[in-house]
Amino acid sequence: MPENDKKKGSGGPRGRYQRPKDLKKTVGTLLRYIGKNAWLLIVVVICLVLNTACAQAGIYLMRPLINDCIVPGDYPRLARTLALMALCFIGAAGLSFFYSRIMVHISQKTTHKIRQDLFAKMQDLPLSYFDTHTHGELMSRYTNDVDTISEILNNGVISLVSGALTFVATVAMMLYLSPVLFLVSIFSMGLMMVVVMTVGKRSRIYFAQQQRDLGAVNGYIEEMIEGQKVIKVFNHERAAKEGFAQRNEAFRVSATNAQSFAGSMMPAMNNISHINYAFTCCLGAILAISMGFDLGSLLLYLQYTRQVGQPVSQVSQQVNNLLAAVAGAERVFEVMETPPEVDEGKTTLVHVRKGPNGSLVEVPGRSEGWAWKKPDGQLVPLRGDVRFKDVVFSYVPEKTILHGISLYAEPGQKIAFVGSTGAGKTTITNLINRFYEIDSGLITYDGIDVRDISKKSLRQSLGIVLQDTNLFTGTIADNIRYGKLDATDREVEAAARLANADTFIRHLPKGYDTWITDNGGNLSQGERQLLAIARAAVADPPVLILDEATSSIDTRTERLIEKGMDELMKDRTVFVIAHRLSTVRNSAAIMVLEQGEIIERGDHDDLIAQGGKYYQLYTGQAELS
Repeated sequence: MPENDKKKGSGGPRGRYQRPKDLKKTVGTLLRYIGKNAWLLIVVVICLVLNTACAQAGIYLMRPLINDCIVPGDYPRLARTLALMALCFIGAAGLSFFYSRIMVHISQKTTHKIRQDLFAKMQDLPLSYFDTHTHGELMSRYTNDVDTISEILNNGVISLVSGALTFVATVAMMLYLSPVLFLVSIFSMGLMMVVVMTVGKRSRIYFAQQQRDLGAVNGYIEEMIEGQKVIKVFNHERAAKEGFAQRNEAFRVSATNAQSFAGSMMPAMNNISHINYAFTCCLGAILAISMGFDLGSLLLYLQYTRQVGQPVSQVSQQVNNLLAAVAGAERVFEVMETPPEVDEGKTTLVHVRKGPNGSLVEVPGRSEGWAWKKPDGQLVPLRGDVRFKDVVFSYVPEKTILHGISLYAEPGQKIAFVGSTGAGKTTITNLINRFYEIDSGLITYDGIDVRDISKKSLRQSLGIVLQDTNLFTGTIADNIRYGKLDATDREVEAAARLANADTFIRHLPKGYDTWITDNGGNLSQGERQLLAIARAAVADPPVLILDEATSSIDTRTERLIEKGMDELMKDRTVFVIAHRLSTVRNSAAIMVLEQGEIIERGDHDDLIAQGGKYYQLYTGQAELS
């Protein structure tokens, strides 16, 4: 939110653990993404079944190998059995390599689609969403959270399914070989399941908290890196370290809890497996002596006893990774499920030209002008007439920012807003382009309620120069062209000349082709502001909003671009927010705001004659803060 009403979110609660809100829903959404590669998944499942069958067949050959080959001393048959066993294991290895490659492909396609949908969703979210979430927290969705999903798809899903198939096949073979010995084994398997369920339940809570705390750490790091100059200017290095230490400690605690539970599972499973093996050996020896249980079956059963714990351990180990992935996926899908910016406007902006009888005619592509096209097909000329009537607005219900604001700006007029920080100046301009919706009252644009105008069309008709300039990685020309993506090189250069940016651009090593990185870190603040003005100029909008547009430009440069700015503002409706009162003297009307109300209005001479707040500000008897 603008001014001192803006609050940043922390990225979730700290100090307590929360379970995923809807585990079933999150898993279902994730499965829908994976299911878009259904035919590949079918191939993977077939390969997994064949892999398990080959592996189990190779293991089962131990029984005839001992009973029919080694004990009677049939060495030719021994060689053939060993060869067959080798073929089984080679086949299992080949199938394993094949389905692993396919799963990597599925994983990358799935995470690619998730990132694509996440980014597309963020473009549809209202500005208020970004006001309440830190940049680092949102970046964490693309990195940490999506990476956990990728990891579980690359390895976890295969391990889970393979482990489950191996477990079922192993249990079936154990039951077939000896129902009596299986009674001993089933008790240990029951203990293993209890361990998995108990530890898994707690792990899910801690892994979710670990992901939230990791997002908080990343967000804080990003903010500190961006504000490093401010930190050093105010000697806040110690405070920054303490802030990081707190967040880092919270992450350490949650990560320790998560990993402790995850790490305790494997030793518990192994110990249970060893105890089971010992009991099975004793009982198996008794059965072999007293009931004639053959040696091959006994050794094979012992092999299965050692093996049955492996898939359970494998599944339990992946359960922790799965829980981390589900926690990450839930955070990603929460963003995707956030209600998008509401836009019920049906009136659109279209190209027009004058017909033979003077009426407006809609035409494709570039034309003589613009017009509003209402749902009934009526064309209303785009003039730039903006009016507020009794507008009340609040960012949060308990704090009203604007109290019954009424004003008008006729086409071609320059309207200025002055007042202390937090008075509501920027808020008014944000309501014109519908970054936020009003609580009550009415805002019209050329006589049309702005709520009836498509937001895309509304914002296309507005040019905005903000105090904080954002430049993107690319050339100087690319950044100016951001105001009008189809602008020609000639139009870009004309806009730069209008903003008085052409001179400094041509002195750069590659002129308009000079590459900009790091938000224009290789340019001065004033140069960056000039590019922002040029960006607005190339868009050629009928309504222009200048929010402290010359705040970063020195007085000499401001005088140099005054002519260009006057040319830019000619025949346009202009809203100006400025601390430098010299820049608003020639405004048609000046609005003095205080605590969300217009306390004075009039032109420069009228306000000076009134001797009120504006007079005090202009003569230096009061200060803007």
